[in-house]
Amino acid sequence: MTARDVVAAGSGLLFALGLGVAGMTNPHNVLGFLDVGGAWDPSLALVMGGAIAVHFWIARRAARGARPLLASQNALPENPVISARRLAGAAIFGVGWGVAGFCPGPALVSAASLALPPLVFVAAMIAGMRVHRRYFDDPGCSPDRLSEPSPAP
Repeated sequence: MTARDVVAAGSGLLFALGLGVAGMTNPHNVLGFLDVGGAWDPSLALVMGGAIAVHFWIARRAARGARPLLASQNALPENPVISARRLAGAAIFGVGWGVAGFCPGPALVSAASLALPPLVFVAAMIAGMRVHRRYFDDPGCSPDRLSEPSPAP
C-alpha cells in the first residue's frame, strides 16, 4: 500500500464521517432541503457551503500549477466544456437525488447499515454505472484516466 493509497483511504473515511456527522446519510435531511415550499431544512446548504469553500482553495492552487504532494501533476478535466450531454447527466442526477434523497457518497455510507433503501439505491447506482460504461462511456470522464495523469503536451 502506497502513501497515495493511505491518503485516499483516509480522505474517504474523513468524508464518510463528515457525511454522518452532518446528517447527510439521512435522506429526510436532503428531502427537507429540497422542500423549499414547506418545512425547509438549511443543513444541507451549510454542508455544501463548507465543501465549496474547501474546494475553492484547492482548485485555485491546482489552477496555478502547484504540484500535488503525492502525484506528478494535477488531474484536471481534459474537456471542461459544458455540453448538452453533461447538462442532461446533471439533471438526471438531480432528479434521482430529489426522488431518493441519496447521492452516491451518503448512499455508500448508509449502505453500511445494511438497511434496505440505501442497499437498493447502491445496487441501482452500480447498475446505472455499468449501463453507462457499456453504452455511453466518455473517455475524458473515466476514473481510469485520473489514476495516472497523462503527460502535459
